[in-house]
Amino acid sequence: MENAKSRRWMLCHHCHKLNEANDDEHQRCCRCRAPIHMRQPHSLEYTWALTIAAIIAFIPANVLPIMTISYFGSGSPNTVLSGIATLIKLEMYPVALIVFIASFMVPLGKIAGLIILMLSVQRPLNIDPKQRILLYRLVDFLGKWSMLDVFVVAIMAAVVQLGFISEIIAGPGATAFAIMVILTMFAAHTFDPRLIWDKEQQ
Repeated sequence: MENAKSRRWMLCHHCHKLNEANDDEHQRCCRCRAPIHMRQPHSLEYTWALTIAAIIAFIPANVLPIMTISYFGSGSPNTVLSGIATLIKLEMYPVALIVFIASFMVPLGKIAGLIILMLSVQRPLNIDPKQRILLYRLVDFLGKWSMLDVFVVAIMAAVVQLGFISEIIAGPGATAFAIMVILTMFAAHTFDPRLIWDKEQQ
């Protein structure tokens, strides 16, 4: 099966024009003059680095308090998991399930998906390339929605400010959570999905 690489065609990521590859190491697009490459340089290295950093940020994002809800001057900080436990105690099971999926399972699933994609390129894994492409699209799609928790905390902290009666303060866990989400978004962006098909050509 032939592909663009075997035919020595390179796609410009800026204007999306196909360029015929030459021997120039610093080839530029013939239309917009942007630098072009057959594959994104150091794609796996950048993706591994960003994914490992996201794993590190995942720990404080779930251990540190994400926000503190204060009523009449008293309140206790809540982490993501303690907030889910509180919702379960209040018998708000649907809300607890949504928070658990959006705040815990989705970020963890994105990190696991990125690791599977990178290992499938570097090692022989018995996974169909079409399934890997679907996994990549899912990871890329979920990236923008993972910031929902951070937006909710930011909006609540800005709106619910009733002085001594009620106050919501964002905690360091929210910062760690935002950093983790941004790192996974960058990791999905730096991963070149064409490497999956290059592996099949070997």
